[in-house]
Amino acid sequence: MSIPVILVEMAVFSVLFTIMCFKTTGGNNTVQVENYPPDIQEEYFKTHERIPTAPLSKRVIVTKSIALLCFAVILVIMALLAGAKSFTQGFLFAFGMMAWIGAYDTFFIDWVLFANMKRFRLEGTEHMDKAYHQKWFHLKGMLFPGLVFALIPAAIVGLIVMLMQK
Repeated sequence: MSIPVILVEMAVFSVLFTIMCFKTTGGNNTVQVENYPPDIQEEYFKTHERIPTAPLSKRVIVTKSIALLCFAVILVIMALLAGAKSFTQGFLFAFGMMAWIGAYDTFFIDWVLFANMKRFRLEGTEHMDKAYHQKWFHLKGMLFPGLVFALIPAAIVGLIVMLMQK
């Protein structure tokens, strides 16, 4: 597998992920409201229609499933471009990329941008500075269930790479 290609793909994946975050968060956009800390959600739902945010609610399962499938498609293409030729290479590549994007999301998107850019504030929660700076909330989410969920697209990518390389 090509390390220079993987490094370029890491940068491209970060840009794509950042665009997705900007398009699906802030204001009245509730696509990712379940990813906000509970106290922010509660304040938001005082003045807006409540939608399901429980991890096992149908809405969250559908949203996360669509995201995982989108990641899997992107990661299959990236794995093949990087030169993956087996299940193991595809799996490890995809898991590594998911771990990378989890770290990028936590340490940059969540801790820096989400915490400090008013653009990410849900309408009616703009005053909740302390709630938007909850580092532990985001780190816990990245570790679990984040890394566990990363196994799903990694397995899909590994399987598709294996089948395509036969």
